[in-house]
Amino acid sequence: MPNIALLNNIEHKDLRVITGHRPGLGSDVAWAPTFGAEFRALQGHYPIIFRQSDDGQRFEAIALLGFMEDENLFLVDGRWDAHTVPMLLERQPFLIGRNGDELMIQIDLDNPRVSKTEGQPIFKEHGGSSDYLQHVNDVLSTIHHGVQANVGFIEALMRHQLLEGFTFDLTLDDGSQHRLAGFFTIAEERLAGLDAAAVDELHKAGYLQQIYFAMASLSNFRNLVDRKNKRDAARR
Repeated sequence: MPNIALLNNIEHKDLRVITGHRPGLGSDVAWAPTFGAEFRALQGHYPIIFRQSDDGQRFEAIALLGFMEDENLFLVDGRWDAHTVPMLLERQPFLIGRNGDELMIQIDLDNPRVSKTEGQPIFKEHGGSSDYLQHVNDVLSTIHHGVQANVGFIEALMRHQLLEGFTFDLTLDDGSQHRLAGFFTIAEERLAGLDAAAVDELHKAGYLQQIYFAMASLSNFRNLVDRKNKRDAARR
């Protein structure tokens, strides 16, 4: 269970954060949540697809990192092998909290990145925010605004029936067969059939560009398969 606390420079003055991506720091995941405003940065590296919430009532966008549970194919030799890390992973171990209407930074004290002996200092010696904490604040602000804006994006996709389920079958170099199912992607035929008013609505809201970024990102499935074959070959 997380141990969430409101970050402050008295109780947490000596804390540091391990910022790398070696195993065991919380980056060993097969996908990371994302949002439309981040698609431009992610679409050059990761397939961007959608998943349904456990209650079946909501959808969220995710950047796919691997095909198996806890498999992140972008963790290579203790580093992240891509120029851009999804923000909802990069912000660990910090979260956004509220104090009334004011947004505050929270920290999960039990997160494996939290340390007193290694990593980036959160506060300066005399209590001011470190450059690292300023960066974290910028990341959390971007996430907050992006997630808020993403509500309208997902609603528009559902309203125009632009999400459809898909199945991805892959045969690896070792002959093993796998199937990725239960996820959703943009319904391209449905998109092509929208009338001018619907397309104009999506364009004016900024959603049309995000849709095209998500569609373009699917070419990264081939690269992800190559990463899977390379990792499996190295382990044999």
